Amino acid sequence: MPINQWPIEQRPRERLIALGAGALSDAELLAIFLRTGIAGKSAVDLARDITRRFGSLGALFGCGLPAFAAIPGLGPAKYAQLQAVRELTRRALTEELQSGVLLSAPQPVKQYLQLALGGKQHECFITLFLDVRNRLLKSEELSRGTLTHASVHPREVVKAALANNAAGVILAHNHPSGALRPSHADLHLTATLKQALALVDVRVLDHLIVAGNGIYSFAENGHL
Repeated sequence: MPINQWPIEQRPRERLIALGAGALSDAELLAIFLRTGIAGKSAVDLARDITRRFGSLGALFGCGLPAFAAIPGLGPAKYAQLQAVRELTRRALTEELQSGVLLSAPQPVKQYLQLALGGKQHECFITLFLDVRNRLLKSEELSRGTLTHASVHPREVVKAALANNAAGVILAHNHPSGALRPSHADLHLTATLKQALALVDVRVLDHLIVAGNGIYSFAENGHL
């Protein structure tokens, strides 16, 4: 049944206006973005198919055009719109981080990293460079590896920190395998980077691992 034939209180757009976006499911929010369904499926049904196929919003945002357009009813126009939404969200979060919310609200950092790293099929290592008030100066990808390994050189991280006049950093990388816990190599790398950056008076505030819909914080789990 088309959504315009549903009871008004069940329609995603009307529910969002009445209750706020936070009250809607992922599929309902995606249905509002899609606007229309396809033959035999409402926008909500199509959205449910999409979320099941990709498994997470991060994977959906991170997919390429061929995988996106392989779903009936989707194509380059919708893909461009989705990527525009993703980039607008990333820029809004960047503005929050640049305003200094890192001091009191770590959630925007995690949301930013989910957008930056979630859904990627290769391992990436990025660094957030912060000023003395923990405001974001720059986010930079310092390494891109295979599915299982990214080579990060402490010398390059220190060089980038000095070039950005950073007082602190937040390290982050993804696990495309979905494993949320840090490996022994992750722990060793973190300790090495912390020691190297300390020599130039740059603090490591955290190291975050993005895996699927989850984020693991080294600081929150006592590894820093």
